[in-house]
Amino acid sequence: MPSTDIFYCVGVSYKKANASLRGKFSLTSKSIPFLLDDARAHGISSLVVSSTCNRTELYAQVENAEILKSLLFKHSEGTLEAFETVGIVRQGQHAIAHLFRVGTGLDSQILGDFEIIAQLKHSFKLSKRNNMLSSFMERMFNAVIQASKRIKTETELSSGATSVSYVSVRYMLDNIPDLDHKNILLFGVGKIGRNTCENLIKHTKNKHITLINRTRERAEELGGKFQIEVKDYAALPVEIRKADVLVVATGAEKPTIAKSIIHTDKPLLILDLSMPKNVHSNVQELPNVSLLHLDELSKMSDETLQLRKKFVPQAEQIIAEVLEEFNEWVKTRKFAPALVAVKKLMYSMQQQELEVQRKKNPFFDEAQAVAVSERLIQKLTNRMANHLRESANTDESVKALETLFNVATDE
Repeated sequence: MPSTDIFYCVGVSYKKANASLRGKFSLTSKSIPFLLDDARAHGISSLVVSSTCNRTELYAQVENAEILKSLLFKHSEGTLEAFETVGIVRQGQHAIAHLFRVGTGLDSQILGDFEIIAQLKHSFKLSKRNNMLSSFMERMFNAVIQASKRIKTETELSSGATSVSYVSVRYMLDNIPDLDHKNILLFGVGKIGRNTCENLIKHTKNKHITLINRTRERAEELGGKFQIEVKDYAALPVEIRKADVLVVATGAEKPTIAKSIIHTDKPLLILDLSMPKNVHSNVQELPNVSLLHLDELSKMSDETLQLRKKFVPQAEQIIAEVLEEFNEWVKTRKFAPALVAVKKLMYSMQQQELEVQRKKNPFFDEAQAVAVSERLIQKLTNRMANHLRESANTDESVKALETLFNVATDE
């Protein structure tokens, strides 16, 4: 079966699954290596796992999608019943086209959000380190990265600062009077937490930001960079009492913020940028607390997003060009072994004929004969390659070539 036909994408995304359901299917950085090992034990040799706040997806070369679904259910809290409602299975060219749209920001919850390509690169490198990446999938992911780079440099799809972390800061600026004098507590300094902190520094003049992280050293690295106060994890309830805004960007599997640790009567806005949700819904029982999750934040209209939509056709054209190059490589890859075998046969015939001519003709110009015969071999193989490239049915043409020259290939 051709490489493209056994390429599958299985997963859930913001398009059909709300934050709670996506949280059930999310995979932690600790669980993904175990999933890769489990996949290898089931005979899967090429698999990339991506789990972000907007989607959890498995990309792999397998005979059917059922094994991917079972791996997803086993290593997350997702179930078959839930998947049948919100899950998506894509195969072949549909799966490849989807990966290109995801990696270039066209399928992001916030159009043009290029944070996803960094996350895909990380997943891609993890699979490569674990020897779980075929040459087909490596070439495909590199093509996606190439398309992403071109879109970023040749279009304005990513113009303006728009990402989950920026939108959260934009929301604060638009909805909190006198934001520069409010106490902001940032809990969690992973990628989204760091980006949110940087956006706060860049877009506000607030000098009352406090960082807390389970591992203090990581918070101190970021705090030192921006001269921001850092507190111990144990001080979380005390710092919440002081805060006007609490931004939660932790990577915990269960809620880290709940009603029980909030002891304040003044208004408190909580922005939960985590996936799965890290703020328990019971905080909304407190009359002074307002809670927004990244899903609500991502839906908020922004002039920047409207401008970006103008560049979607240009981005789609770039994807089409890179995808065409990739599919051309896939097609060439099908007939390359047969062409190599034919060329090897021709060189063998060349050597045999040169040996005959050496014995028959004492004045034989071997150098000239080699030059002429090699040019003929190259012209013939080029013509064969062009025919195979333009063939409507490459598989049949390859078989005909192998039969004609009586050569066998490994593929």
